[in-house]
Amino acid sequence: MAELATIARPYAEALFKASLADLGATAVWLDELAAIAANEQLQSFAGNPSVTASQTFDVITGVAKTALPEAAKNFLRAVIDNGRISVLPEIAAQFRTLKNEKSGSSDATVYSAFALDGAALADLASTLEKRFGRKLNLTVELEPALIGGVRVVVGDEVLDTSVKARLEQMKVALIA
Repeated sequence: MAELATIARPYAEALFKASLADLGATAVWLDELAAIAANEQLQSFAGNPSVTASQTFDVITGVAKTALPEAAKNFLRAVIDNGRISVLPEIAAQFRTLKNEKSGSSDATVYSAFALDGAALADLASTLEKRFGRKLNLTVELEPALIGGVRVVVGDEVLDTSVKARLEQMKVALIA
């Protein structure tokens, strides 16, 4: 079977070209559809041979929290009709990559031991944008194992200023 990335690429590129006028809104509903499609129960339901494409479409649109625009419904029908529900999360990831390339930004995940308030997150975003040299779309995830500090992942780059990482460095230095 072809890799998911290979299958998802034409869908992501076509959706990107079709939605150049409003990439932000498209990204919102595409991320929601991808989150729904990632559900294992939905995957089983959609993969059942006795379930029709119409039934799958109705279930997904029924679960969606926001009202889907007509473009989203048409896109979803095309994906379902071609049996590509399982590829939706990868389509969304590739779409985000194309959107970020156009805007000159990158997605970044900040792992923090504690919740960050708005001011601290804004300061951190400013510092990280200077460090990485581009606009960053931050997502924050709590990871208490870090003890303190943050670990930032931007693509394949990692900046780890956590207490856990410093303790590991000290351990290596003491053992050597």
